[in-house]
Amino acid sequence: MNGGVWAAPGRVNLIGEHTDYNDGFVMPFALPRTVVATVTRRDDGLLRLRSDAVGTGSAVDTVELRVDELAPGRGPGGWSDYPAGVVWALREAGHRIGGADLHYTSTVPAGAGLSSSAALEVVTALALDDLYGLGLERQRMASLCRRAENVYVGAPTGIMDQTASACCVEGHALFLDTRDLSRRQIPLDLPAYGLDLLVFDTRVKHAHSDGAYGRRRAGCESAAETLGVPALRDVPYAALAEALDRLPDPGSRALVRHVVTENHRVRRVVALLEAGEPRRIGPVLTASHTSLRDDFRVSCPELDLVVSAALAAGALGARMTGGGFGGAAIVLTERAASAAVTRAVESAFATAGYRAPGVFGARASSGALRLS
Repeated sequence: MNGGVWAAPGRVNLIGEHTDYNDGFVMPFALPRTVVATVTRRDDGLLRLRSDAVGTGSAVDTVELRVDELAPGRGPGGWSDYPAGVVWALREAGHRIGGADLHYTSTVPAGAGLSSSAALEVVTALALDDLYGLGLERQRMASLCRRAENVYVGAPTGIMDQTASACCVEGHALFLDTRDLSRRQIPLDLPAYGLDLLVFDTRVKHAHSDGAYGRRRAGCESAAETLGVPALRDVPYAALAEALDRLPDPGSRALVRHVVTENHRVRRVVALLEAGEPRRIGPVLTASHTSLRDDFRVSCPELDLVVSAALAAGALGARMTGGGFGGAAIVLTERAASAAVTRAVESAFATAGYRAPGVFGARASSGALRLS
């Protein structure tokens, strides 16, 4: 095989935020919005990366690199570090990659908390896996993509985004235990219940590699060490009050409270969906947002406004999704109320003087695949 076309989706995290790097539980599903890569194999050691507005803000951007010169800290920076990092991670793992021409297009909004970077990584890995006959299992592929982002790009993300892009199944959310990487597909057919899940892109950009994200991760690790547990996932929900009493710092207590209660919320949503009661997940989503806003402190005024305006207009539940500091919020609503909820959020943004948000309906879609 010398070439082809592959696609990998962005994702919405239904519930389970900032739990993945705490060995906790997450529940993403794949979006119908994807990064598409048209790829041709080459064996001269040249990696040519071409982007049609994959997070660059420009119409076309082309980068050429030598695969044997790839190393953390030596890339040009920007969007090309993500696919270059995947090639580096594959080669570091012992896979012989001789080079490739990769041309990317994307419908995943960059910086919206919908994992455009993970989609870019996974589509690169899937294409090279096919072209070079690497035989990678999907979870292994996701792990290598995460290593590319952690080490090559320098963003301290967890495993959720890459796993979602690689492993999700259409019509399902992915219940993932980020400690042992066991996963279960949970039916998520909201239209069958007369429900819509709306995604509001606030158009406020964020960057996972900045200090705010890293400080929270370090704070969680420090709190786990103080509590004498491997990770905050090991603090039982029933023992939360006792654990909080052992932490002298208010900031640490807030981080722990969010992670422990968020893991509990993920399990609650799994139970409700498996029981065929998707409407009842609404208040759980809203409670997640409150925790992310008040305890983890990763929301922003635009995200808070989406949530408050949607709920005031009759939405069943709403919360920010993704790492925070901008990005997107999701809103669960009756289908009959979707238009009114959308108008209410858009009106609230206009009144506040904010740029109009992007909005689209989300449905649980397929993970990465070859198109041709």
